[in-house]
Amino acid sequence: MDIHIKYMKRCIELATRGIRNTYPNPMVGCIIVHNNKIIGEGFHEAYGSSHAEVNAINSVINQDLLSKSTLYVNLEPCNHFGKTPPCTKLIIDRGIKNVIIGSRDPNSLVKGGGINTLISSGCNVEHGIMKDKCDELNKRFFTFHNQRRPYVILKWAESKDGFISPRKSDRNEQKIFWISNEQSKKMSHSFRSQEHSILVGVQTVIDDDPELTTRLVDGKNPIRIVLDPNNRIPNNSKVLSPESETIIFSKTKNLELKNNNQVISQFDLDSILESLYKKGIQSVIVEGGAYTIQKFLDNDKWDCIRIFKSNKNLNGGLVAPNYEVEKSKFTSIEDDKFYEIFKN
Repeated sequence: MDIHIKYMKRCIELATRGIRNTYPNPMVGCIIVHNNKIIGEGFHEAYGSSHAEVNAINSVINQDLLSKSTLYVNLEPCNHFGKTPPCTKLIIDRGIKNVIIGSRDPNSLVKGGGINTLISSGCNVEHGIMKDKCDELNKRFFTFHNQRRPYVILKWAESKDGFISPRKSDRNEQKIFWISNEQSKKMSHSFRSQEHSILVGVQTVIDDDPELTTRLVDGKNPIRIVLDPNNRIPNNSKVLSPESETIIFSKTKNLELKNNNQVISQFDLDSILESLYKKGIQSVIVEGGAYTIQKFLDNDKWDCIRIFKSNKNLNGGLVAPNYEVEKSKFTSIEDDKFYEIFKN
């Protein structure tokens, strides 16, 4: 195995420890190598805290070895003052002459500036090591900066015979009907904990009164987003609770909201995604209902589709979004099938 690949894989492993906690920053891992031995490592643990390079450099017991070492990092070191000073300055000040980088940073505040600064200061820099894997790790961050919108995940559960929920006459009022099994439900909540926001249409709120939290797993609650063009959301809806911020997109602003919630008077899909981008929201998981999900599908506004397909039939009800998955690979979750499809 190429030695650079071996060490970059370790950077990626470290970076994933910061998942969901670094927004709006990317996930970054860094190691320091001396004589083919890792002598320091670190990752970006949370937004506002020290960057991965700082943590890795500070973890080295014998700082005199830094000038004879190589620094590996999965994303180009920052070159600007933000919540913390630029990492390029620390690398240069500590005399590190060899720097190996995975991805170039798409953020306009960095975007090659970190690499150029290191090179102009006499550092030997290689970049593009495991680029595809490093880009994939921070696909939300890259989509946000390159496409100027959040990374969009469409998620739903459907019955074996292709229904997303039973007929209204067959279900209890104000009680969520679960199609998928318990393990799939926990997996779904784990997915929520990894994303910046979660979006549903107002009909889902009216029919199911969901909380849209991560209550089945440990993890942060995503920002809740409700598409409510005609101002129909009930004032006692659980999505308006203080567990998380809620944003409502409506054609009117006739709602009086508490708990730091807000209403935005926009409703076409491009404007909604643009508003989320301006708010710094890097990812959104769209969970329902079928009409809302289909709207994203029809407008080709998605990056990933996740489908939990149950082994049971409903024999009627609300038809699932129109997307053919039968030829796709799946993972078995007890008696459920889980499909994950990426656009690119």
